[in-house]
Amino acid sequence: MSITFTDASNEPDDNRRKYTRRSADNCISLIDGRAYPVHNWSDGGLLIQADDRMFTLSAPVEVTMKFRLSGRLMDIPHRGKVVRKMRDRLAIQFEPLTRDVTRKFKQVVDDFVAREFVESQMV
Repeated sequence: MSITFTDASNEPDDNRRKYTRRSADNCISLIDGRAYPVHNWSDGGLLIQADDRMFTLSAPVEVTMKFRLSGRLMDIPHRGKVVRKMRDRLAIQFEPLTRDVTRKFKQVVDDFVAREFVESQMV
């Protein structure tokens, strides 16, 4: 017996993203000791607010994402490369995630879901 899965997305196939973007998390990024606001991030990379003239397309980047979780801060250092430059925005594609980075990203998402649940019960 075969099971058919349907896609709930109304987007054409060529517009789908490999990873879901997250924008609700409290997060900033650090590159070369400077803080940059994060517009959104996913397991594939992040979009930050930055002067695009300060970065070179395809340049490697060491980035540390800093998240505020319930009762603590979490730093997640990782590497990537600049894949897109726009006025005041910079897109960085991550290198393949290590197990440690994957585990920490999961903790960030789990913390967000838990906080959302608690807030929904306080109504």
